[in-house]
Order: sequence, then structure tokens, then C-alpha cells
Amino acid sequence: MWRNRDVISARDFTRAELEELFETAKYMEKYARSRLDVMRGKIMAVAFFEPSTRTRLSFEAAMKRLGGDVVGFWGTEGTSVEKGETLADTIRMLDVYSNIIVIRHKYEGAAKLAAEVAESPVVNGGDGAFNHPTQAMLDVYTIWREFGYVDGLNIGLLGDLRHARTVNSLLEALANFNVRVYLISPEFLRPRAETIDYVQSRGLKLSFHTNVEEVIGELDVMYVVRIQKERFIDPLEYEKVKGSYRVAPEMLRNAKKGLIVLHPLPRVDEIDPRVDTTPHAKYFKQAALGVPLRMALIYLILS
Repeated sequence: MWRNRDVISARDFTRAELEELFETAKYMEKYARSRLDVMRGKIMAVAFFEPSTRTRLSFEAAMKRLGGDVVGFWGTEGTSVEKGETLADTIRMLDVYSNIIVIRHKYEGAAKLAAEVAESPVVNGGDGAFNHPTQAMLDVYTIWREFGYVDGLNIGLLGDLRHARTVNSLLEALANFNVRVYLISPEFLRPRAETIDYVQSRGLKLSFHTNVEEVIGELDVMYVVRIQKERFIDPLEYEKVKGSYRVAPEMLRNAKKGLIVLHPLPRVDEIDPRVDTTPHAKYFKQAALGVPLRMALIYLILS
């Protein structure tokens, strides 16, 4: 199911495929701080046209933990892109040098174009404001590891749900499971209609809310993304909503004891640092699980 597979969109993967990935990632956890020489002689090319910390470094760490090597670039400075080289030509060259390519790009559709050009498998490390499939895989894997299951959970998505590509991909991945999703945001920052229509057509149960306090007691998972101030035309409108979408210990007093708080990171001020010391905070563990999850992904694609 996975061999030589491109990873472009979370829509492309079934529940059975995700569960196979999760079981493999669980096995890989024991090697996430050591080494498993199963990719010796394999090279991963990373083409990150946009800034990244966790996605890029976890992919690199994953390949090295598997015994493989990494080449590539982070930003276009010092590359032929500065000279005007097209994305297609850059990918063709990386294809010659490697066995698998991971790309991040500001333009939606860049990863799909790369997959059409390259013979090697291409993995989307985030493109545009719509797709970040491996982050969604990691998010659902974290939930699966914390609870031992996904079905039956109430999952709240909080913040700017329209412009966060992690949210779009997460909703598409969750459409494979029997969960209820609470979309908590200002009305104009709800996910794109295209995403809503797609996941509802798959049977995902959604409800829409503007006040997190009204639903906090029902949630098993709270997935937080930043309210993007730059998207507001009227600064006063931003000031009205920013505080109500900030997670603080006071808010969590009304939460379930077992609620977990996730965040794709980096955070700005949407989660109070005091939350870090509560049992609810799982976002740093979530980031750490990115290494075994991506080890599993590389292994399944190249093994």
C-alpha cells in the first residue's frame, strides 16, 4: 500500500493505511533516540522553500535514525532558484540525487507538481494554506497513542481554522474515524467550504461554535492554532476575539480530567505557558512523536 507512494494530501489515505502507519510508528519509537540501519545507502532530499523547524528537523532526524543520509536546502539563498531556476527543474535535479524528496513551499500545488516531475516518491511537508498531510498523520497518531483509540472522541479545533493548513489536513484525516469535531472560531475564520463539504460527505460529524467556554467540558482533545491578527481588516475585531481563543489554566478548570491539548507549534500567545505544567499539555510530546512517525513513513515508502 505504501511502497513508492507520494504523500501529497491527507485525502489520499484510508483508515487501514493510517493504522498501518501508526503501528509502524509505535515500533519505531524505540529507535527514535538511537539508530536502525534499514535505510543505509538511501538519500532523502529536502527542498524547503519556506521556514520550518519541527517538520524539517524531524524528517532529517528520522532519515538519519534509519541509517540514511540527507541532502538539500532550507530557503532559496545560495541556490539556483535565486537565478530563476523553475521548481520543476529544481525537482528534476533533486530526483537524480536522492531516493525520496520532501518539499515545503508557499504555493498550493507545489508538491503535486513535484510528484508529477519526479520519479522518486515526493512527500508534502506543507504547501500553501491547504495541505500538510504528515502533520495531520502526526496529530492523529498522537491522539491514538494517548487514548489507545480515536473512534468516539470529541475533538475541538480552536483558533484560525481557515488559514491553518494543519487544520484542513487534520479534518481530512479525521474523516476516516468515527469522531465528533467542534469547530471553535469566529465565523469568518471557519475552515474553507471545500474542506467542510468534503469531510461532511465522508460522514464526519461537525458542529460550529464561537465560544470555547460553552463546549470545553465536552472535549477529549483540544487542538489549538494561532488567531492570525494579520487577517483582520478591523483591528478592533481582533481585540474582541483574541482573549477568548487563548488557552489558560483558568479555562481548563471546566475541562475533562483527561483532556489533552495539542498544537502543531510554533505557538505565539494562544496557549498560556502555565498550561505547560498541567497534565493536559501534550504538544511537546506531539512534536517529539514526529520523529518515529516520519521514520515509519519513510520506512514504509522506501522499504
